[in-house]
Amino acid sequence: MEAILVSACLRGVPCRFDGRHKASSAIEAAVAAREVVSFCPEVAGGLATPRRPAELVGGDGHDVLDGTARVVEDTGRDVTAEFVDGARRALAAARHGGCTEALLMPRSPSCGRGVVYDGSFAGALVQGDGVTAALLERNGVTVRSAPGV
Repeated sequence: MEAILVSACLRGVPCRFDGRHKASSAIEAAVAAREVVSFCPEVAGGLATPRRPAELVGGDGHDVLDGTARVVEDTGRDVTAEFVDGARRALAAARHGGCTEALLMPRSPSCGRGVVYDGSFAGALVQGDGVTAALLERNGVTVRSAPGV
């Protein structure tokens, strides 16, 4: 059975920044007949649930990995190290589980693929990837955003 890494919040784990989850029948259908490795990089990186909202500032997840952008909370606290550590742990989990694909939470500063929040905390979106999505992509894991979330 082919394995897939899935954002834990999409599997019903209440680990989002607001202490909620985003499980849905669309997600279950998308991973049916697959072995699922559920993972939350933000919690794995040491952040609490619930936690302050965080966004990418100065670029996207690729830029964070290159050291030219940061992840900051709405209070201004820098949580870049936690996001990078969580991304590394997600990659390790994907490798350990034999995952060549990931289904991740849209728009997230960790898991977003293709579109993320712009760092203004005003709900505006920009093109880019989250830190975990970027690291997975750089290491050959195909990353998709979850449908209908």
